[in-house]
Amino acid sequence: MAPKVAVYTRISRDDEGDGLGVARQREDCERLAELRGWDVAKVYEDNDLSAFKRNVRRPEFELVLSDLADGLIDGVVAYDLDRLARQPRDLERLIDLYDERKRRLFATVTNDVNLSSADGRTMARVMVAFANKSSHDASRRIQRKHLELARQGKQSGGPAPYGWLKGGIKVDPEAAEHIRAAQRQLLAGVRIGTIRTDWQTRGLGHPRQGTTRMAHHQVEHMLTNPRLCGFRTYRGEILLDDDGRPVIGEWETINTVEEWEAVCAVVTERKKKDPGRSFARKYLLSGIARCGLCHAKIRGQVNNRRKPGSKAATFTYQCSVVNGGCGQVGRVGEPVDEFVISLVLAEQRQRAEIDEFEPVEQWPNAPELAAVESDITELTQAAKDKKITVSTLLQLLPDLERRRDELKLERGRFNKERHQAESLIADVGEDFRSLPIERQQALILHSLSAVLIHPAGRGRRKFDPSLIEPVWR
Repeated sequence: MAPKVAVYTRISRDDEGDGLGVARQREDCERLAELRGWDVAKVYEDNDLSAFKRNVRRPEFELVLSDLADGLIDGVVAYDLDRLARQPRDLERLIDLYDERKRRLFATVTNDVNLSSADGRTMARVMVAFANKSSHDASRRIQRKHLELARQGKQSGGPAPYGWLKGGIKVDPEAAEHIRAAQRQLLAGVRIGTIRTDWQTRGLGHPRQGTTRMAHHQVEHMLTNPRLCGFRTYRGEILLDDDGRPVIGEWETINTVEEWEAVCAVVTERKKKDPGRSFARKYLLSGIARCGLCHAKIRGQVNNRRKPGSKAATFTYQCSVVNGGCGQVGRVGEPVDEFVISLVLAEQRQRAEIDEFEPVEQWPNAPELAAVESDITELTQAAKDKKITVSTLLQLLPDLERRRDELKLERGRFNKERHQAESLIADVGEDFRSLPIERQQALILHSLSAVLIHPAGRGRRKFDPSLIEPVWR
């Protein structure tokens, strides 16, 4: 009976996704197996996967090792040894299997290496060591090239991010508007999870996987990417030039620096304030309404007793003993919501008319930030010109850099508050009930700090607006 062998094929990059490279390898390996009189039991293919990168797992390579260990195959045929292994540790795992059973078969199209013999294993180790060095050298050259391109503000290739047309230079107007709309929602209190669900429903974002499903961090990155305001990044960090200023890319921008800083400040503050907490809310005044007797927070809850002729259960705002309240105040939720909404919209329309004629407030510490950045540039240049020593530079620089970073954070918070107010004012003209619940709550909290619900007494009563007391900011 002819031995059964596995054909293993791999190529590091298949940009076109057509698999032609691994197909050619498979043909040559099958021809070699036929010449040796071996039957090909199965073809194992790892297309578009690196064997050099340590964080990349090759599922078909792992399956080859497993099947070889279980005796399902008698050997392996590959186009070249470096298709199987470019890391010495992967080769040693393969050698261990051939040590256990000397009669296992091994062949490559490009050279004759026998893993069953000591000389063959030594030769294989040398070949993989050289292949590993070649990958290291190529990786270093590629990194150096990408760094040089980054310093020039150029792109490093790859598909265009969402928001830009093919090539990554020109803005895609439709996608850019989706990004700006989502950022306005974020500033108005909407969760990234809500935005992600909306985008998935509408098929926005076109992730590389070719599906409409996106992870939370992917949407967050799309809305906070420094690229949006023109900043060039390298390995996830904003790249600075010799003067300490961000390198500006060659592409069109979607946001101003102020807009981008405001969005980043919102995301950062949420993570610091409530790490890991879900901001999802089901009822408009949950956490906003308070008991008129004990002043504890009141939360919405479903009332399973349905109104006559109603298909759905109503909900109530109930002061609960479980939440530390007195348990003596409760009110049907819908009339309370409608009353509070009408009050808030009327107040905010009036406020919008007044704000329309007020000049836009500017961040007051902009001159100080410009002066600090100028001092940093002058000190750095003085050190280059040998006017001061490097030791003096390193003594003076940290305090200036710390102050610069503090001022930038302060500017981000200022821009966040200003843009949040603008986003909320813009919502006044929209259909309030069509907005996400988080955005509705942000509108309420922009005008009110709380809503007091006073007891109505015993027995059935009509809704009495005088028992709902808004606490205005």
